[in-house]
Amino acid sequence: MTGTLKTSAPKGDSSADAPLIEDIRLLGQLLGATIREQEGERVFERIENIRRLSVAYERNADVEAGRKLDAVLRALTTEEAILVARAFSYFSHLANIAEDRHQIRRRDTDDQPGDLAFTCGLLKSAGVSSAAVAQALQRGMVSPVLTAHPTEARRKTLLDAESSVAKLLAVRDHLRGRERDDNEAQLKARVVQMWQTRLLRFSSLTVRDEIKNVLSYYHTTFLREIPRLYAELEERFAGTRIAPFFRMGSWIGGDRDGNPNVDAETLKEAFRQQCETVLRHYLNEVHELGADLSMSRLLVGCTDELTALADRSGDTNPHRDDLPYRRALIGVYARLAATLEKLTGTAALRHAVTRAMPYESAVEMQADLAVVEASLRSHHGEALVPLRLAPLRRAVEVFGFHLATVDLRQNSDRHEETLAEMLRTARVVPDYASLNEAEKQTLLLQLLRDPRPLRIPGTPYSDRTESELAVFRTARELRALLGPDSVRHYIISHTEAVSDLLEVLLLQKESALMRGVLGDADASVSLLVVPLFETIPDLHKSAAIMRDFFALPGIHDLIRNAGGQQEIMLGYSDSNKDGGFFTSNWELYRASTALAAFFSKCDGITLRLFHGRGGTVGRGGGPSYQAILAQPPGTVNGQIRLTEQGEVIASKYANPDIGRHNLEALVAATLEATLLETRQSAPEDFTTAAERISEASMAAYRALVYETPGFVDYFFSVTPIAEIAQLNIGSRPASRRATRRVEDLRAIPWSFSWGQARVNLPGWFGFGSGVETFLADAPQQRMALLQRMYRDWPFFRALLSNMDMVLAKTDMALAKRYADLSSDHALARRIFTTLETEWTRTVTALNSITGVQERLADNPTLAGSIRHRFPYIAPLNHLQVDLIRRWRQGAQDERTRRGILISINGIAAGLRNTG
Repeated sequence: MTGTLKTSAPKGDSSADAPLIEDIRLLGQLLGATIREQEGERVFERIENIRRLSVAYERNADVEAGRKLDAVLRALTTEEAILVARAFSYFSHLANIAEDRHQIRRRDTDDQPGDLAFTCGLLKSAGVSSAAVAQALQRGMVSPVLTAHPTEARRKTLLDAESSVAKLLAVRDHLRGRERDDNEAQLKARVVQMWQTRLLRFSSLTVRDEIKNVLSYYHTTFLREIPRLYAELEERFAGTRIAPFFRMGSWIGGDRDGNPNVDAETLKEAFRQQCETVLRHYLNEVHELGADLSMSRLLVGCTDELTALADRSGDTNPHRDDLPYRRALIGVYARLAATLEKLTGTAALRHAVTRAMPYESAVEMQADLAVVEASLRSHHGEALVPLRLAPLRRAVEVFGFHLATVDLRQNSDRHEETLAEMLRTARVVPDYASLNEAEKQTLLLQLLRDPRPLRIPGTPYSDRTESELAVFRTARELRALLGPDSVRHYIISHTEAVSDLLEVLLLQKESALMRGVLGDADASVSLLVVPLFETIPDLHKSAAIMRDFFALPGIHDLIRNAGGQQEIMLGYSDSNKDGGFFTSNWELYRASTALAAFFSKCDGITLRLFHGRGGTVGRGGGPSYQAILAQPPGTVNGQIRLTEQGEVIASKYANPDIGRHNLEALVAATLEATLLETRQSAPEDFTTAAERISEASMAAYRALVYETPGFVDYFFSVTPIAEIAQLNIGSRPASRRATRRVEDLRAIPWSFSWGQARVNLPGWFGFGSGVETFLADAPQQRMALLQRMYRDWPFFRALLSNMDMVLAKTDMALAKRYADLSSDHALARRIFTTLETEWTRTVTALNSITGVQERLADNPTLAGSIRHRFPYIAPLNHLQVDLIRRWRQGAQDERTRRGILISINGIAAGLRNTG
């Protein structure tokens, strides 16, 4: 045997997946050879035996193999357990790379839903003109917003190594002979590197680390692929000029909600790094463009404007006297280098030939590049424009000097606390927090109309208040330096009342981010005030809150003067933790519909929904293309923002080809939802059924999670929640407060923990009870209705599709192993029986509605992937349970702790989900 972790295609896999099987086999063999060389024959054989037993047990339900597997794993020393965990973890990472490569390989063969080509075909078939597409995008906005939510369990070092493996695998299909052997040798070298690299971080990430990590995806994907995306759109729609509708957003450095490590200084640092990233990209592109544009004045003319630009460069080298384009770009480079020094304090890697003044804005640079393009086009140089100049111009238009818009976010409680101190110090009101809602609104409106500042100069405030005010001041300074798109959105977490919005308006007024005062004809604010509705009660009243907000005197004009855009963020995570999977999705649908109905009658104001989606289905995850198409009619209208976080960012954007497809999918779905919107609102019998299922589903969910005595103790004892908190995967604490209450636990570790324990409770629990209750009165008639809902209602179909995927990753036999970790056996038996019963109900309901008995019947590629990798994940689950048991029984040494954390990393990689 020359390798380990070998693979063979499970039954049902198509021949189209043969290249995938071959890639996984190769990577598994290389990993096996590495383990044999590095750790010896004995370790290799033990890992291979575990693999064989796990495959027999998982794929063939071989009970005897299961007993042997259990005995082998229990007999491992801690040191041996760590080696086994590392082996299966690395195999999962390598298998992911192979699957990503196969995804690209298969997409190259034909157009699929989510591809721009597919969407263009739909639009043309529907008679939608290129002009209509351009008009929709002119007023549109599509924006993925990268967040630092801690769900990426991999170190940046390993992500880089995996990227190298992916690149080698990508070219392998086209190599033969010696070149193919060399490729395999390079792959082996990378596998050795990975094996000799530790999986875990020794210390927590800082906000600075998070900023740096996420900016790496701009180098690999966004800076080059977004301009290409625009170019393809213009080509597909008959050369129609496409407005810059696609923008990148970020929370990193500006999201203060529950993260004490984020403040005004981290906001400055975020922009320093962002500016450096984008300006160094421009510097490199201008340098390369100068090399390309070597045209001599002796052979071809140029415009007077280009000549003037070249003369202003200050380049007096006689060897370039007849090279006007190169001289002009030397001047552009010099100004960019000066801009880099001004904004970041760093120097260009290639020193500028001449000294120059920095650009005041990206608009000035764009004007210089326009001069270059106009000259090329008027002197037979059109062929050169698309190669580098057009992508560079589009990049400057999209990214400016700020790269991405950084959102500010804070909890409404902190705004209230800040204003309470300011009001108390100014002797306006001694206890603002004690006022009722009507009294708060009256006071806040009065202060918004008063031109006098609330803050008293020279008066000291608490550090917490000074910190909050400093963020607003810094936002003002950054907007002045980098333009209004640098900081544009202010998100209010836990929005419960109109006063929560008014408080942020008043804080803007106090920080000179408001022009005039409320009631002035030209009054305006700089930052969009974005309420975040998260819990089920808050979603219920979201439309009423916005209706009351816009009914206040002066508010409508204020928002209209600020651009006429009202963005509203919807929280998927906390609504799920609050009401369960089905109710969360249903209440989000209802809230979206109600908000769209209100704003359709709100003259001069456009609604944009911002979807706070996480990685797992329980937090709003799942394919973005289907998610956008499943939105209620009339809620997209060319406008959508959505969060991308943690491992989702890496899986979507670490590879430029996959990144390009995911960017296309966002645009494709937005265009389809906007221009092919022929659906009517869901029929009343559909919404009535959903409402009834939701009521029973939420009752079942809350009965378990919030009303079952001992449930919290069960959760903490049968999942690795405590260990996940030690993973050092982010700068944010795992809980909002130092309690064990589910209400205070962040949604990410909540979902992460259930996923590790293979229960995946947030992605399905309650649905079975909801359907069973709904069917009770008229089973056949109502089942027929549910089947019709699945066939005809995109929302319901997408919801069940996502739940199907979650159930495919759920393993109740493994979950039972985790339940055995509880020291309260009676409690564990009672709660696990509830989980198992509800799982059976849910599977039965799903099968009956969809008419299929197997998971992922409509997605054979994903089904094959899951079948294929489960036998390699199961040993990690068994190991994790055993190591946690050892730890809790007193073996609390560093090696045992490390083994647990490595198993968490490996399971997360295998399931391709954390939070």
